[in-house]
Amino acid sequence: MFDIRDAEVVREVVRCGGFRAAATRLNLTQSAISARVSGLEERLGITIFDRKRRGARLTPQGRAFLEQASRLVVLRDAIVEGVSPHAGFVGTLRIGVAETIVHTWLAGMLTRVRDGLPRIRIELSVETSPVLAQKLVDDEIDVAVMMAALVPDEAVATPLYTCRLDWFAAPGLNLPAGPLDPAALAAHPIITFSRGTLPYAELERRLPLGGLPPPLLHACASLSTTLHLTRDGFGIGLLPAPMAAADLARGALATVSTTPQARMSDLAFALAHLPGQDRGAMAALVRAARDAIRDLPV
Repeated sequence: MFDIRDAEVVREVVRCGGFRAAATRLNLTQSAISARVSGLEERLGITIFDRKRRGARLTPQGRAFLEQASRLVVLRDAIVEGVSPHAGFVGTLRIGVAETIVHTWLAGMLTRVRDGLPRIRIELSVETSPVLAQKLVDDEIDVAVMMAALVPDEAVATPLYTCRLDWFAAPGLNLPAGPLDPAALAAHPIITFSRGTLPYAELERRLPLGGLPPPLLHACASLSTTLHLTRDGFGIGLLPAPMAAADLARGALATVSTTPQARMSDLAFALAHLPGQDRGAMAALVRAARDAIRDLPV
């Protein structure tokens, strides 16, 4: 029906007070301006200018058109400014994170991202690292904070954070005295990470699986649920140590002492993205993450 150039022409005719002055301003001929306005009036079925009067007088319909169309011009200018190379990162950034990060320093990182990139929109996914790796390859997310060992080969990875895994139990759980070895742990229900994760695979290697009855491994995809079940005495929970800090402080959980054979490897996390992502945005994410990690309680 009309385009933004039509709105610009009408606006200039009004601003300049006539067709001739607007033609000079827009570097067009007066006949080209007249033809454009006439064509616009014909397409819209309205009269924009009252040609019975001297000068560029808008009709009521013309005023209504210009008021609405001017918004498009302003919006066009804002879009151009927003996506220009000098505007900083603008757009939606799809971030995937492992749940451990949610319970440690995600809020601190996102707050800093918001302050440093005020025009960014964030879409957040919380998944296990194997799922995040596939989402990254499939272009379903732009960046992932995930287990460093599972970063896809084609991705760029920046090491960020190492988190200790510990065993926890409710104080009322009837556990033997002294450090527990893998066999002693296996005598109790164990709540752990979901199948397919590195901690689950490592736990299967460490526990004696050849005896009867086999260990009761309750795989859980939600660390929050693992914490809740451990606190309620359902079993011994394997959790990132920072997650249990508050419950330890108020006596709702106790750390389970274990032998070296039962101690699990630390979780190492990296920020990963495929080549081609905005370098400025990726650098800002890394800075925000490192600042948030630095501010974690010791």
